[in-house]
Amino acid sequence: MPKSPQSHLDPRQPLVVDTTKLPRQPGATRALNRVVPAPADLGLELISVPEGSDLTVDGTLTSVSEGVYVSGTVSGSLTGECGRCLNEIDKSFEVSIAELFAYEDSTTEETTDEDEVGRMSGDLLDLEPVVRDAIVLTLPANPLCRPDCPGLCPECGVHFDELPADHSHEEVDSRWAALRNLSKNEE
Repeated sequence: MPKSPQSHLDPRQPLVVDTTKLPRQPGATRALNRVVPAPADLGLELISVPEGSDLTVDGTLTSVSEGVYVSGTVSGSLTGECGRCLNEIDKSFEVSIAELFAYEDSTTEETTDEDEVGRMSGDLLDLEPVVRDAIVLTLPANPLCRPDCPGLCPECGVHFDELPADHSHEEVDSRWAALRNLSKNEE
């Protein structure tokens, strides 16, 4: 996902960070701690972060010669359904973030590739793409309610945990049904 400069960030957006209080001296740091509502469409088909639920961002803003380095963690809750048995999944997550946001006028070797480095807009930087990438890339495409989930019986749709050990479905080919009756008659 290209991280091209955004010409006008809204500082009122929850994941837009104002760095005016961070000196532009390499090594200067400021804490970044906030709880923000989760943006829409943060997840995959079977599991996601509910829109508007709390995302906790705990991190550090560090001034470097090329821009601002953001590091820390993002935590919150996930909801979805098991890919095998369709039971609901509710669990928490915590992912790490680490991203360099280059100053608008930075042209060092580390910041010349537009697709690799985020850009600041004045003193503002937008954490939403970083948070979105960190969360979505750690989500399983086929989430499970538990690692040993047996799933559903493909014939009757009942959860295998609720079925007896000898559960089976006898498949009778209609072309052979007459032969089955013959064996019953001999008994």
